[in-house]
This record gives sequence, structure tokens and C-alpha cells, in this order.
Amino acid sequence: MVSGRVASEDLDRVLAERFGLPSFRPWQREAVEEIVHGTGRCLVIAPTGGGKSLCYQLPAAVLGGTSVVVSPLIALMEDQVRSLTERGIPATYLASTVSPDERRARERGLTDGQYRLVYIAPERLGMPGMIDRLARLSPPLVAIDEAHCISHWGHDFRPDYLRIGEALEVMKPARIVACTATATPSVRREILDKLGLNAESTRVVMRGFARPNLHLEAIEVEGTRTRRQWVERTVREALGDPRRPGGAAIVYAGTRKATEELASQMASSGWRTEAYHAGLEPEQRSSVSEAFAARKVDVVVATNAFGMGIDRPDIRAVVHLQPPGSIEAYYQEVGRAGRDGQPAVGLLLSGSSDLALRRRLIENGGRDGQTPDPSEARRQWSLFLELMRYVEAGSCRHDFILRYFGDEQETLGGCGHCDVCERLERSGDGQRQTGEAEALVVRKALAGIARAQGRAGLLAMADMLHGVDDARQSRMGLRALSTWGLLSAQPVPWIISLLRRLVTAGLVEVTTGDYPMPYLTALGGKVMKGEEPVRILLPPDASAPVRRSRGAPGASSSSASSPSSSVGRSLGGEASRRFEKLRAARLELAREAKVPAYVICHDKVLAEIAERMPRSMDALAEVPGMGPARLAALGDRFLEVLADA
Repeated sequence: MVSGRVASEDLDRVLAERFGLPSFRPWQREAVEEIVHGTGRCLVIAPTGGGKSLCYQLPAAVLGGTSVVVSPLIALMEDQVRSLTERGIPATYLASTVSPDERRARERGLTDGQYRLVYIAPERLGMPGMIDRLARLSPPLVAIDEAHCISHWGHDFRPDYLRIGEALEVMKPARIVACTATATPSVRREILDKLGLNAESTRVVMRGFARPNLHLEAIEVEGTRTRRQWVERTVREALGDPRRPGGAAIVYAGTRKATEELASQMASSGWRTEAYHAGLEPEQRSSVSEAFAARKVDVVVATNAFGMGIDRPDIRAVVHLQPPGSIEAYYQEVGRAGRDGQPAVGLLLSGSSDLALRRRLIENGGRDGQTPDPSEARRQWSLFLELMRYVEAGSCRHDFILRYFGDEQETLGGCGHCDVCERLERSGDGQRQTGEAEALVVRKALAGIARAQGRAGLLAMADMLHGVDDARQSRMGLRALSTWGLLSAQPVPWIISLLRRLVTAGLVEVTTGDYPMPYLTALGGKVMKGEEPVRILLPPDASAPVRRSRGAPGASSSSASSPSSSVGRSLGGEASRRFEKLRAARLELAREAKVPAYVICHDKVLAEIAERMPRSMDALAEVPGMGPARLAALGDRFLEVLADA
């Protein structure tokens, strides 16, 4: 196919004939159409394994000429070049692993126009004459994979990526696409800036961060032995019998020593297990990766060096023995579980020793073993503290992550089956939202923020709610507020933790600028007035034991895969009948999707729908728990059920 205008039906034909796919995912079509037919400028943000590579491979196949792909992963380059060649799309790569003779042969092939795509490692852009050689190709498209590496605030900043902006100025490609699996709003802005892309004319396509089939759980534990017990229990629950495992698992550890010790322990328990870390010889690392992909190894215990390019869909569990360095790193790693859409678990273990461990890794574990400069150390520490706020989250973990990445379009309104949602729904023999006493505490805190009207930061707000009587409170006018001292029974650190939970739950936002001030969101205002329910766990009382949704290792664990119908028994006659019809419809949808019913929607949400009996999509959107993603997937079906009820 030649360069020029490419019809949409041609894109569909190439997708089917060359890539063997029946259709685009909606966001893939959006990105490909923008690259081929639109401005030619696109930033694609989608989880690992979500299909980002198609967004530049297919355009490169139809545009003519030789497109350039900048990628930091040699193994991934090799895999994609092999796959493209098998599909009849000539491609090659230039990297340090290529012999001089072979490299020269490939460069001659580029000059002769033999390839549609050439993959290049970012460090090779610094080689003499390389950028000019690529510019002579007049590439119709330049794609930058793992684009977050260009950002100082990305979780994996790489200085070599800073050359890409200069390369683009020289190559002057007609089209540019940047792809990444993890990018917060600030990182997205920096990617565009460093690549010289205009924010107004660059389409940002962000989809697929919602992964409701993942049961996310974070547990605070102490002691190496207890952590390892949690790992063994979680892997056994997820995979079953080591002799006949139902899938695979990845366990991430913070140090090389920990990976080897835990791998040995897992092997002694009967699992086909290997350790993986950067201290192993390259051949040994490749051997482990290949054995895992070929299903000859069921459990890999690794540092964060493992996982990039791994595309095994039946990973049923990803366990972190210690917290990684950031939310971006965590979600990229835990997102390797359940890519087949089936239920999977992501367990994050943390304890008091992890703060010191992470600080030590930051100070002593800079890139290439070099100690990072102070600004880089502060950046890494700030990213880690964001992850600690996720650990302490008192609201739905999925929604926390979606808000962190700015993906409000996919928020679930509570997934119904992460550990926080389960604790919110469970109390003894029944189910509930936050109890009235706890809800009152939340509303008092929200009222305090509303009364302050943006005149104080979070710390001063905590002092006000506790009732600290000092000159600053009087000077700021907080001492005179009716909400002063509303939470006097709670210590200030506890109130600060509560206020953070209000922010992460989307009830409170903070202003930008040098002195960020908290203010209520629209949802926060409704919760304060009692128009919306409170769905937040209060911070634990330091003097009381923390209850978890699962027992300690070795204890019996209640299954979360079969929601209790006890919530339906509290409804009246007609509402109860509607509730049962909604449950039947949910069961059908779950069977079609081949997932447990709770992944589709929780009983509590169905009960609310049955009671309110909404007749339109707008009315259904008012039901707590029916976020945009659920509305799109379930709304029409639920409204049909109600129309027939």
C-alpha cells in the first residue's frame, strides 16, 4: 500500500489480513485514525499488554517509506521485529547486541528502502551521524515507546530519552506517536513538552486502566517470616496444587538476596520456581524469561528487572513482598496479572521497615549503581510516598489508581471487591456502607473544609478540627468557625490521615500553587449534605488492632467470589423481585464474560437500583457504584430488566 490518503476500510482490511485481528478496540481506532488521517500527533496511554504497539505498527504498514520506533527494550524489539516479519511486514532493529557486520548490512537495507519499520534503542541516538542517517529516510512516522522515560517525574526516567526531542527536530516526521503504560497528568505534560508536541493539536488517547477483574489488596505486616507466609498462601489460593497449577504467579522483592531466598523456599514447597534479578548473567535471565513464557516455570520471584515484554495471559497473581518505588511502577507490575480477563489477585505487602529500605535503595541504588543527586532522590522519595498513600487508602483501590492517572472516565464508583470495598460492604453477617458513626466523622471533616473556604492548608485544617488553640488558628480566622474542635476526640495525625483519605476518595481536591488549599468537590458536597453515601474507611485507631478482610496466614479465609444475597432480604416485595431479576441478569453477563458475578457488579449496587428503579441512563448514573465504566457496560441491560419488572 502506498503513502497518501488511506481509507478506513483499508485500515480494517490490513488489520484482518496482516495482524489477524477481527476489529480495533475503540481507543485503538481513535489513535490510528488520528495518526493516519488527523493531525498526525498522538499520545497513547494504555496498560502494558493493552495493544499500544498496534497504534504505530499498523500505520507504519500502510504509510509507505520507513517508520522509526524508539524503544528501550532490546528483547521487545527482537520479539516485535520477528512478529512483524512473520506477518509480511519487513522490519529490523539496531541495538548493541547486533554484530558490526550485521549492523552494516541492516543499515544498507535501510538506505535501499527494504524495511517498513526500524526499531532503535534511545542510546544509539547519541552515536555519531545516527540522527542524520535516520533523517535521510524521511520517516513518515516516528513512534516513541515507553515515553514516560523522558519525564523526570516518570517512574523510570532515562537520560538517553532527552535526545529524542533533538532527533525529531532533525528528522521532521509528518507523524509522531508517543506510547506509555503509565503517565500521570504532570508526566503527560512533560512528555509533550520534551518532544516538542503542541498540547492543543496532540490527541491524547487514554483507555484501559480500569481492571475490575483484579482483586487488589494491601496488607501491613511485620517480619520476613510472616510476609513469606502471605506469599505462599496467596500463590496457593490463586494457582491451586503445585503439581497441577492453574496459571502462573510473579512475586516481586526489593533485593536480589530476597528473590533468591524466597525462590528457594517456593521450590521446596513444590513450585516450579526461578529467581530473576539484574545480578544474573544475561543468558540466565533470558533462560528464565523463556521458560516462564513457555509454561515450564510457574512462579518467578524477581526484582523489578523482570516483566517488560512478558505477555503471558494466565498470570493469576502478582505479589509484592515489599512496595516498589511508585504507583506507576506498581500498577505496571500488578497489571501483568489477569490479562486474559479472568479473576486475578494483586497483593501488596508493606511494613514499618519498608520506609528505611526504600530510602536506602534510593540513596545507594541510583542508575548504574551511582548515587542520585539530591533533586533526583527527592523525586523518587515523593513518588514512593504517593504509593504509601495508596497503601493507606480508605476508599476503592481501583478508583484511587484511576484518579491518580487522571482517568476519571473509567472510575467505577467502587469496584466492590478490592479489600477496601469488601471491608466497606461487610460487617458480621450482613453488608453495609460506612456505619453512621463513622459517616458522621467524615461529614464533620467535610464541613470543616467547606467552612474554611480555602483559607488554610491541610495541616491547619487538621489543627482546626482537633481544636488546637494557638495564635495561627486565631490569625487565620479558624478559631471562630463553628467547626473548630469538631473532632477534638481524635489526635491531629489521625485527622491528617483522614483528610488525605478524603482527597484520594475524590471528595476533596487541593488547589495548585505554592500554598495548596483543600476544597470540596461536587461529590464531596453531596456526601457532606447526606445526598450521597459515605464510602470511606476511617484511619485505624493506633491503639486498636487493624482488622483485615482476610485472616492471618494459615487462618480460614472467607471467599469473596460469591456475594451474599442477604442484602436482598432487607428490601420490600416489589423491590426484592426487581433485585432478583437484576441478579439474574448480572449472572448472565458474568457467564458471557467468564468472570465471577462480583466482578460485574456488587449486590449492594443492585439493591440500590432495585429500590430507586431508575428509568433513564442519567437516573441510573445517580446510583452509587454505577460509574462511567459500569454505565457503558451494564446500563442498557439493567434498564431493560427494570422496564420488564
